[in-house]
Amino acid sequence: MVEGINDNEVEARRTAEEVARRSYGKLVAFLAARTRDVAAAEDALSDAFAAALADWPRNGCPANPEAWLMTVAKRRTIDVARRRSTSESAAGELQLLAEGLEAAAAESEIPDRRLALLFACAHPAIDIAVRAPLMLQVVVGLDAKTIASAFLMSPAAMGKRLGRAKEKIRQAGIPFHIPEREELPARLGSVLDAIYAAFTEGWSDPGGTDVVRRDLTAESMFLARLVVELLPQEADAIGLLALMLHAEARRRARRSAQGEYVPLAEQDSALWDWHGIGEAEALLLTASALGSIGRYQIEAALQSAHVHRCRTGQANWAEVVQLYDALFEIAASPVVAINRALAIAELHGAEAGLVAMPEAKGDVRLAEYQPYWAARAGLLAKTGAHLEAHQAYDIAIGLERDAAVRRFLQGRQSALRFPKSKI
Repeated sequence: MVEGINDNEVEARRTAEEVARRSYGKLVAFLAARTRDVAAAEDALSDAFAAALADWPRNGCPANPEAWLMTVAKRRTIDVARRRSTSESAAGELQLLAEGLEAAAAESEIPDRRLALLFACAHPAIDIAVRAPLMLQVVVGLDAKTIASAFLMSPAAMGKRLGRAKEKIRQAGIPFHIPEREELPARLGSVLDAIYAAFTEGWSDPGGTDVVRRDLTAESMFLARLVVELLPQEADAIGLLALMLHAEARRRARRSAQGEYVPLAEQDSALWDWHGIGEAEALLLTASALGSIGRYQIEAALQSAHVHRCRTGQANWAEVVQLYDALFEIAASPVVAINRALAIAELHGAEAGLVAMPEAKGDVRLAEYQPYWAARAGLLAKTGAHLEAHQAYDIAIGLERDAAVRRFLQGRQSALRFPKSKI
């Protein structure tokens, strides 16, 4: 136990952390659905957690901590709304707000409005570039720094964008509901992007030892299934679920028994979850029968192609390159360009891969993106440019947060052969 902290305080902090991981998005979604003010909902919930850390060590943790937090957040929300306006018309709105939140706080289960909040954050009035990041913050609970990293932006720039988007929701009074069928095409892509970004952040913990990231993976899978249930005829929603199932199926094989990083080409496929892969393949077939092709379908098809190659031992790099060409046509990004270049290298050689690789010069996103430097280093090494490969590995190692991946990169770097005096 930490000196100066008693058992009650430890229990209160542990409970608060568990509730934050499990229910933060649900609580914000419900509060914001009533107020249409995301920032105010976040502030109210933050105050509620602060009150909990003061109250629970003295009085014990409540049997239903979510309802306790909702009650406190509700009171704070109403107080803020009351201070904002004292007009007669505002009085009626305050009464409705109070009644709605009072009823919610009295319930043993807080209604889950996360899917509605996801679609609200994808409203056409909100800049399309910030829709997915906004969802990640207000629904999933990621901080601006983590979101900025996922979208290859600076934390400061991302923070400003998120602030402006929340103010837009408040000023425009954007409704929090699942849109009508004709509204879906303009919103669905951003919802899928946010779910996948959250999944990717959770998937970066292969061993499942980080509780926060493990919860993110499960939460993302849950949301993806919700979207597919809501929209069973949307091929790309089905494709996203297939993609996530394919990725999750390889979790156990991504680390050795000693905890070392294992790249896809070296994984033991016997450790893969073949039941999950079977579900992913069935979903891909369902999606392909719907007559439309989207980004996530293609990405899931790429995962399927990797599985087929590993299962049969037959090279299929021409097919993989074709899939990356199609993906780049509809969703061009630095990440897609890097993976396409690596596939071209497998098909036509490392020199061709380097020609296809985007240049980091003048592109801040690539300059601070570890996989770019690791990929470039690997291709340079294969061409015999070991000095340049060593320098690229230095950058990749410096940017990598995962200790196991750093060790893997250091091992590849140390295997380079050239006179030490040239370094």
